[in-house]
Amino acid sequence: MFAISWFDILPVAITFLSIAFVQVLNVYLHVLGDGKSTKSVDISETDCAVNGNGVATLTKSGSISPKASNGKLEKQASILDCDSGISLNSIHSSSTTATTTTCATPGTPSATNSSPTHNAHNGFLTHTISFETLSDEYHEDEDTLSLENLFPCDQTEIYASKKISFIIDELIQTEVNYVNYLRKGISNYGNLQKCEDLPEGLRGEQRQQLLLGNISEILELHEKEILPMMLRNQRDLKGLFDEFATHFERNNFYCYVGFTMGKKSSMLLRQENREWLQSYQTTIKDKLGIDSFLVQPIQRLTRYPLLLQQFISEFYKSGISCKPVLSAVCKLETRMRRQLDVVNQAEEIPNIDELNELDLQQQGYFRRSTEFDAQHFPTKKKYRAKVFLFDRCLVCTEVRKKRLAYRQHYSWEHVELQRPLELATANANKIINLIVKQPDKDKAKREEYCFVASEASVVKQWLHATHKIIEIARHEQSQRDTFSLPMDLVLGVVLAIWLIWHYL
Repeated sequence: MFAISWFDILPVAITFLSIAFVQVLNVYLHVLGDGKSTKSVDISETDCAVNGNGVATLTKSGSISPKASNGKLEKQASILDCDSGISLNSIHSSSTTATTTTCATPGTPSATNSSPTHNAHNGFLTHTISFETLSDEYHEDEDTLSLENLFPCDQTEIYASKKISFIIDELIQTEVNYVNYLRKGISNYGNLQKCEDLPEGLRGEQRQQLLLGNISEILELHEKEILPMMLRNQRDLKGLFDEFATHFERNNFYCYVGFTMGKKSSMLLRQENREWLQSYQTTIKDKLGIDSFLVQPIQRLTRYPLLLQQFISEFYKSGISCKPVLSAVCKLETRMRRQLDVVNQAEEIPNIDELNELDLQQQGYFRRSTEFDAQHFPTKKKYRAKVFLFDRCLVCTEVRKKRLAYRQHYSWEHVELQRPLELATANANKIINLIVKQPDKDKAKREEYCFVASEASVVKQWLHATHKIIEIARHEQSQRDTFSLPMDLVLGVVLAIWLIWHYL
């Protein structure tokens, strides 16, 4: 029989009650945060459907009602097609409410508006809405509403096509060759510091990093993730395409953006030490050289969507009826193409001059760059601008032939983006106004920039990119406000209590 005293019971009881309280509080805060973030947008008196007069209106739920056409559901239209802007206020606030609007299509003279909260900028009405009303940017060009995509299909018909089988085999075999080539290149040029005659310009770990960039990170991604995934799903194409797309959704291919950003420094370093590198190439009997090695990542990323386009083309020509596979490959091709756009845009970041103390490496992920005709209101200057979107800030530069001059940068929590409501203006749907919020809430907001794009679709894509950045900021903010105990700490406390109870 064991004699148990209050001294034995109280520490155990208090510890378990404390752990339970923190976990319950954690769950409560998560539920509260989810409830606020998913709060429906307050839009009333309108339906978002194009009526006979050509006017598109919103539904009460903030989404666009799909219509039946030929027995299938039509694809949902983006809210951005009929709303006027995006507000960044909700980074630090739980939710925002959109005002009641009726949005006119480009053919209508004006937009009907009953809300008194709209602002006037530059002679026309502007309007900001909650980003919760934006649709997923990746679903706009894909038939994701069809129920056929949710059910498995017989893929034997696909493999029976020799051309499609050849494309899949080429996709996997070229991935094997790519991994082997990267591994060999790193073996040849990743240990230059061991060479006794290494020139001073290539000595040191920092110079080695500038020379090769993060190519070892790219190798790790393909060697440990992409290639095993392809080999595992050789006989399940839908699984292959879905898993591949997941890597793009998680931004695992951002290593290519970092590699491109370091491309200019690497090229300058190779040019300065060209003679020694050519001599070293002859010594190790590398026929292609370091230039060919370092161009492989971009060539590989470009090759992916080309192979998928061939697959889609043959799929249609063969008349194969396997909708889930077709939907999955189209979705993957879309993600690859957009990732390639970001990689190409990242090549211009090293060309930004006059950055002074601003370190772009500390601004989070790079998302997109876009050219606008910009007007800076405080200085009354107009110039061709290129705007770079990072997770932590927006950077404005002036285009000067082949170089970019830094002008301003703004943290996301300090700005709002607005679009004009008055669609009678021909260029209204091509305009974005950047408004700076003052630290003092009593002061009025200040107009900073007016950006005018060449096409309305450019503005739409740009707002989608800001939508993604805001979602990330909202998630990080919610995580900072959450209390949680790591499991290893909980288990350690339990073990310590058990030892005290039995041996002291």
